[in-house]
Amino acid sequence: MTPQVLGTLVRRHGDFDAAEDAVQEALLAAALHWPRDGVPQKPRGWLIQTAERRLIDQLRSEQSRRSRESLALLQEAPTQEVSDQDDTLIVLFMCCHPALTAASAIALTLRAVGGLTTAEIANAFLVDEATMAQRISRAKQRIKASGVPFRMPTREEQTARLRTVLHVLYLIFNEGYASSTGGELQRTELSDEAIRLTRMVQRMLPDDGEVAGLLALMLLIDARRPARTDPAGELIPLAEQDRTLWDRALITEGVALINRAIGNGAVGEYQLQAAIAAVHDRAPRADDTDWPQILALYGLLEQMTGNPVVTLNRAVAAAMAEGPSAGLALLDAVGERLAGHYRLDAVRAHLLEMAGDTKGALAHYRAAATRTTSLPEQRYLAAQAARLNLEATGDDASRLRR
Repeated sequence: MTPQVLGTLVRRHGDFDAAEDAVQEALLAAALHWPRDGVPQKPRGWLIQTAERRLIDQLRSEQSRRSRESLALLQEAPTQEVSDQDDTLIVLFMCCHPALTAASAIALTLRAVGGLTTAEIANAFLVDEATMAQRISRAKQRIKASGVPFRMPTREEQTARLRTVLHVLYLIFNEGYASSTGGELQRTELSDEAIRLTRMVQRMLPDDGEVAGLLALMLLIDARRPARTDPAGELIPLAEQDRTLWDRALITEGVALINRAIGNGAVGEYQLQAAIAAVHDRAPRADDTDWPQILALYGLLEQMTGNPVVTLNRAVAAAMAEGPSAGLALLDAVGERLAGHYRLDAVRAHLLEMAGDTKGALAHYRAAATRTTSLPEQRYLAAQAARLNLEATGDDASRLRR
């Protein structure tokens, strides 16, 4: 809802920076009033009108410093029925303007469209919060200075910005599916919004294979959501999930999308990721997973992207297909690039446990638990360490009795 409110204000007033500030104030007002007075019948309209009033107050304040006579030019907040027009897609493409670097465009869009906090975005980019706040502020100023009109970009402009747009949607979905910070494993409002926006992009560009690949990837992964946590909200790993809880309608739609996309032209990174997700989702049991096929797909994806996280996932696939020593060898090759990242420790712990190195696995589970900023993941990793410690203690006691 927030990006829709922002889009309406930017369309009406043309000032992205001031509009975002006004929307934030409206959200704060909602947090104060709605618990007491109840959620209004039309919450989006309430937010738009409240934000509009805040924005006009800002304009009045700025205008009065320049010329009190110009106050008469300002219009009061409209009281007419709020339009159902959804400007989110325009905001999305506007934030990915070529006047910005890719990193700045992604950061700004995660804030304006994804609704992530500055701290969450900073965590995704591995920088401190103050640095990210400056980056976002500079990006908003560049958008304002560029004078870019608030409209849907032309076909040529869409093509130029599409890669950044897809990357932003991918990051928003990931943050919703596996929140990087806080006490909840999932933020469904983010993953749902990412899917909604990707569907809009796919309707706009129905023949683009990577758009279809990204939508397929989101659907295939989101299908597992009902099985990812227990009743207490604790994480359940993929291998232990009850697959009868997976959303078969989403899986069917996702598989159909990726099958069509891969059959039409060059294959991109989102299509490869979706193909991997489809292999997982088609397996009725974890033991039925076609790990050699997944390993081959990760090999292609690694060649295409050079992303160390892809290598990390390839290491897991290698361990499942060829044994833990094969996976550990891949980890050694990427260790320096991911030094200090909790996922490297978590994967190494898992593979060491597969190899029978309980002591090494215990140490890396503990290290991973201290490094993650997600509380559900922290609890899961700590529980794995506690389990191994208990097993090791029991073995020691058994040897003493003998």
